Amino acid sequence: QVQLVESGGGSVQAGGSLRLSCAASGSTYSRNCMGWFRQAPGKEREGVAALDKDGTTNYADTVKGRFSISKDNAKNTLYLQMNSLKPEDTATYYCAADYRLRCSLNQYNYPYWGQGTQVTVSS
Repeated sequence: QVQLVESGGGSVQAGGSLRLSCAASGSTYSRNCMGWFRQAPGKEREGVAALDKDGTTNYADTVKGRFSISKDNAKNTLYLQMNSLKPEDTATYYCAADYRLRCSLNQYNYPYWGQGTQVTVSS
């Protein structure tokens, strides 16, 4: 089992930055892939960024160049640095974990999820 707890969400103006954190505990094997997803009201959950245990990253085209995923193994914490935020980035952001060795941005590949943290970007 894996437990994930997100933090760091909030409200920011367009062009601003936020850093999300995801504290992870439980099975290390089940956390080979760690990802960030988001869901805006009335929309399907979408993948934002993923990071495998070797450090390979995968980003959605909509956030490339603006968001950066990273982790601190000593703290068992995953991060999402979000810069140049846009109103369309407004959503609930979720941290997720997957046991696979190759990370995707397909939400159906991830069996473990956090409770989410809200990010609101105003224009």
